[in-house]
Amino acid sequence: MKVLLINGSPHTNGTTKRALNIVAEELNNNEIETEIIDVGNKRVAGCMACGACSKTGYCVFDDKFIDGLVKKIEESDGLVVGSPVYFASINGTLKSILDRIFCSKKSFANKVGASVVVARRAGTTASFDIINKYFAISSMPIVTSNYWNMVHGSNGEQAEQDIEGVQTMKVLARNMAWLIKCIKLGIEKGITPPELEPKIKTNFIR
Repeated sequence: MKVLLINGSPHTNGTTKRALNIVAEELNNNEIETEIIDVGNKRVAGCMACGACSKTGYCVFDDKFIDGLVKKIEESDGLVVGSPVYFASINGTLKSILDRIFCSKKSFANKVGASVVVARRAGTTASFDIINKYFAISSMPIVTSNYWNMVHGSNGEQAEQDIEGVQTMKVLARNMAWLIKCIKLGIEKGITPPELEPKIKTNFIR
């Protein structure tokens, strides 16, 4: 069993990375393998809504980085996406990456997902909501904690001082490990996931 953690911050050792490390450490303690990938410092073009991926299953941009992330998510049982808060929203590079991943793949159904957001002060709940929408449209069970999944601080050391945030990360990890194990056991016992139906789309303007 494995969880992929995506660090959307351009700072590879900042507050977001520390929060993700806490989640990863607790997942490891609960027999879940983890891998953290830093993406916030990449140069990635945003989605153009060209629709090409609906025919090919791949983004029209020749971007091995995005294809590699999709493959890693496919091979994982869970996905944690972490982001710093910039102007009450997630990092722009991370949003471009998520737009292209979830648009080209369409669904990572039945893989569990969790968002982690960090901020010096405010904007966390809006960013939390933005990331969760990617999971919600993809038939992915969303993992929660005993509070919204957030940590406060301007750097990794300050993140450690947010003892409520640290606890939130640990509870999140334990909940995710439990849910992944339950899903795995259910499949082994013959409880198969719901069959995916073709998406019905209704336009407001015809």
